[in-house]
Amino acid sequence: MLPSSRTQLGLFFILLCPANIIGLWWAVGSPLVMDPNSICRKTKRLAGKQAELCQLEPEIVQEVAKGTKLGVRECQYQFRFRRWNCTSHSKYFGKILQQDIRETAFVYAITAAGVSHAITQACSMGELLQCGCELTRSRAPPSPTVGPGTEGTAWEWGGCGDDVQFGYEKSQQFMDAKNKKGKNDIRALIDLHNNEAGRLAVRSYMRTECKCHGLSGSCTLRTCWRKMPHFREVGDRLLERFNGAFKVMGGNDGKTLIPVGDNIKPPDKQDLIYSADSPDFCSANRKTGSLGTRGRVCNSTAMDTSGCDLLCCGRGHRDETVVLEENCLCRFHWCCVVQCRKCSVRQELSLCI
Repeated sequence: MLPSSRTQLGLFFILLCPANIIGLWWAVGSPLVMDPNSICRKTKRLAGKQAELCQLEPEIVQEVAKGTKLGVRECQYQFRFRRWNCTSHSKYFGKILQQDIRETAFVYAITAAGVSHAITQACSMGELLQCGCELTRSRAPPSPTVGPGTEGTAWEWGGCGDDVQFGYEKSQQFMDAKNKKGKNDIRALIDLHNNEAGRLAVRSYMRTECKCHGLSGSCTLRTCWRKMPHFREVGDRLLERFNGAFKVMGGNDGKTLIPVGDNIKPPDKQDLIYSADSPDFCSANRKTGSLGTRGRVCNSTAMDTSGCDLLCCGRGHRDETVVLEENCLCRFHWCCVVQCRKCSVRQELSLCI
């Protein structure tokens, strides 16, 4: 659940100060924060490409905020059953960003992916003047469709393909701007790598969609276009990368990253990387950004991360019966209202102690 608007606004300005820009956007639930004019009034804290984007293309900044909100929701969905559940509470989230752990790697990746996805989607919807549908005149033909009646079918690019390259470049321009080499070159290299992994989780998995045209249902001509993957697919893919993330250390030249451990292959561009081990997130600790798991709902029969044994860190759990209200006996009335009654439902919950 996202924090209140006041908390989010506070988080916005608190996290605007660090060298990294990612944390700036994890307060996007507030209407004020979503307003590009409110964001860009603070351009004295931004520099270079970020300040330029704020001043010249505030509508892009609004899509950046939307993309970050998309990333927040997806992060909280993917980590809903884990000890760290992707909280955006300002007092704790800032501490997560200060560490170079696996969770931070996922935050960078999902945020960069969300920004790229949102900007590309806005282009396809005609909401931005700077871009539109993908240009396809120089693109190779789509792969042949496998199935009866498609042999020898003519094709042409058409429809409105997603201009993912535009979204990729704008995400890169804004999200990478404050991660250029500075006092901590190794951290900057790691952050830039994870940003790129997030963008590639969108760009590298474009799919081709086609529509058949012809008399009586025949497929004498196929019109094809390219679409982005659904963002849930992006989140699933990045969670897999999180589970297999590489621990790295800086090389002697300060410009390269070396995997930690013997006989480990170097990470590729789509892998997530980190340099420090994560805390266990079992107990509340502001220094590490851990809220702890006390009071979290767990599954008493599951053996995975949602199970009480793992989620409660061996402290045990208690069972509690709660009464919830939910809509029931819903009916559609012409036209066009759905009316529901409120029903009380008893639910058994297991809570970490």
